[in-house]
Amino acid sequence: MHDELIAQAQAWLTEDPDPETRTELARLIDAQDHAELAARFSGTLQFGTAGLRGELGAGPMRMNSSVVIRAAAGLAAYLKKQGFSQREGGAGLVVIGYDARHKSHDFARDTAAVMTGAGLRAAVLPRPLPTPVLAFAIRHLGAVAGVEVTASHNPPRDNGYKVYLGDGSQIVPPADIDIAAEIAAVPSLTTVRRPTEGWDTLDDSVLDAYLARTDAVLAKDSPRTARTVYTAMHGVGKDVLLAAFARAGFPEPALVTEQADPDPDFPTVAFPNPEEPGAMDLAFAKARATTPAPDLIIANDPDADRCAVAVQDGDDWRMLRGDEVGALLAAHLVRRGATGTFAESIVSSSLLGRIAEKAGLPHVETLTGFKWIARAEGLRYGYEEALGYCVDPDGVRDKDGITAALLITELASQLKEEGRTLLDLLDDLAVEHGLHATDQLSVRVEDLSLITAAMRRLREQPPTELAGLPITRTDDLTRGTATLPPTDGLRYTLDGARVIVRPSGTEPKLKCYLEVVLPVATHADLPDARARATDLLESIKRDLSTAAGIRPYARFS
Repeated sequence: MHDELIAQAQAWLTEDPDPETRTELARLIDAQDHAELAARFSGTLQFGTAGLRGELGAGPMRMNSSVVIRAAAGLAAYLKKQGFSQREGGAGLVVIGYDARHKSHDFARDTAAVMTGAGLRAAVLPRPLPTPVLAFAIRHLGAVAGVEVTASHNPPRDNGYKVYLGDGSQIVPPADIDIAAEIAAVPSLTTVRRPTEGWDTLDDSVLDAYLARTDAVLAKDSPRTARTVYTAMHGVGKDVLLAAFARAGFPEPALVTEQADPDPDFPTVAFPNPEEPGAMDLAFAKARATTPAPDLIIANDPDADRCAVAVQDGDDWRMLRGDEVGALLAAHLVRRGATGTFAESIVSSSLLGRIAEKAGLPHVETLTGFKWIARAEGLRYGYEEALGYCVDPDGVRDKDGITAALLITELASQLKEEGRTLLDLLDDLAVEHGLHATDQLSVRVEDLSLITAAMRRLREQPPTELAGLPITRTDDLTRGTATLPPTDGLRYTLDGARVIVRPSGTEPKLKCYLEVVLPVATHADLPDARARATDLLESIKRDLSTAAGIRPYARFS
């Protein structure tokens, strides 16, 4: 068995075009490190609706040039079979963007070479830029597909490969399955043509067009007075966000300088994700030290497709949940007279449905991820609780942390002119529609079998109540519903609450999404209602943890 493993590694080494990973793999072979080699060669990174994502390193279970070249070759073959190799004016265009992570530029160049060698046209964005700029460029340039090299908010040693088709939205089945089949059909890297030139490097005109499009996000002559503190979380958002804010006429954000510039090692955070404990500490410190006091804190994740918001609450600052920001943006758009469909993922708060219903607007729930939200018919606004917001679907048909930051700052400015805050508006929404309190139970694992075991346990020994609330309905989402395709998840409907359990699609986590809805008669009743909701959520988390046999950590706890 060891001989077979060494032979497999030697064969991979022979084809590996990257000197760095060749050296790494040769060292493992020479050391006869069978355990590490087995981890690298136990299978292949699976291409799915999130594309590829994994730890950097040599071997088919890691992100590296060999894996990326195969993925690009599979995508090119798929596009050609779909008839996208020929369009008016020549071969179909594939636009390629990348963030500032380790190897991102190399993987973008690898992709451009493969597309060019396959007879497609390739164009690479001029430098590391936010993912929303790539999503915009696909539609703006009339491309047949786009690729973004990014691992979003994953740890520093990760990278990824996100694929879009010509409508500017991420791939969904069956395209992912068909592309995966083409990837698997690549016999050898020696069969993949990779010229050293022949693709285009775009200039700043695409970025200029993206920034010009941000004008459509804001209302004409709206207030632009809110002051912000901003962190790019060591990612690529700073320059684009500052340019967008300057264009809009907002006060220049005060920067968290320690996190302002791209750094693929993310030295100030354990995880470069605004949702993770401690990630916003430097932003909070900056806000406390800034004079005059800012009205809100804005944070992007490293590829700037997500937007986090924090506000002063009493004597200190706190993060707003994604569901709170989602409701605030929806209420703001309704007040501005927006029409069209309001869409959200099934794990997001049901408050959006209440807001849309009262406004007489269509409301749609989709599976988790913007690949689904972006496909809602007649989409005007979409969000998911994981800090993702699509506020201009005609410009960017994906989550966009830059335009979301503009819109929430416009809302804060408008409320400021009225002597009010974002928290005041959240109180109004709770009284009008009921208090919708959400939380999350999340466990990160080293062994993915633990997630499988937890899901099996919940299916074989289903709970009948949580926090003393009877479960009135259980939906096993693997069977699909009248409105949703099948997915690995469980949904529990309780008397005044809802719980959804699902494995993460991009990280080694089991995620449980909780919501409690309580009626609130007046603003004076809000403190008691919030205390009651907090107690219920904590009880549900404890009971669900026991039922699933997991040891959780809770975000924002």
